[in-house]
Amino acid sequence: MTDIVAGSPAPDFTLQDQYGRDITLSALRGRPVLVVFYPLAFSGVCSGELADLSARHAELAALGTVLTVSVDSVFAVRTWSDREGFPFALLSDFWPHGAVADAYGVLDHDRGTARRGTFLIDADGIVRWRTLTPISEPRDTEAYLEHLRALAAPPEDRAPTSAAKRYDRLRYEGA
Repeated sequence: MTDIVAGSPAPDFTLQDQYGRDITLSALRGRPVLVVFYPLAFSGVCSGELADLSARHAELAALGTVLTVSVDSVFAVRTWSDREGFPFALLSDFWPHGAVADAYGVLDHDRGTARRGTFLIDADGIVRWRTLTPISEPRDTEAYLEHLRALAAPPEDRAPTSAAKRYDRLRYEGA
């Protein structure tokens, strides 16, 4: 297991989305990518988180690409996506089981699921922000937007707001 920190190159990967299409992270260079790992499709907290991402998708998509990743099979994420109408890619890290989650340091080996890790990757493939949230707590989509906006800003204006900083501090201390 690797600990990916801000400033590190993002580990590249190719995973299938809910439609069986290969999605390669490095092919998305040129704009920011938000990679959101979640434990399992259809679970309560995950359903709420992805519903919030769906509700805010237009704002997020204007600033970058959203990829969500779980250890569920392509068939499971397809069924969930069809039922919920998610407008973003749900990627299957099913086989080898959790290999991408492990590369990002968020695989819970005891449970066999991804932990709630989020990584903001810049247009050049460098991790600019990451957070790890306890499994029972939903993440704050507003913090994603704050960090995406900060990354999109001119370099001299790239400080996230105090609300996003407060969220980061709580998440790192509570994880």
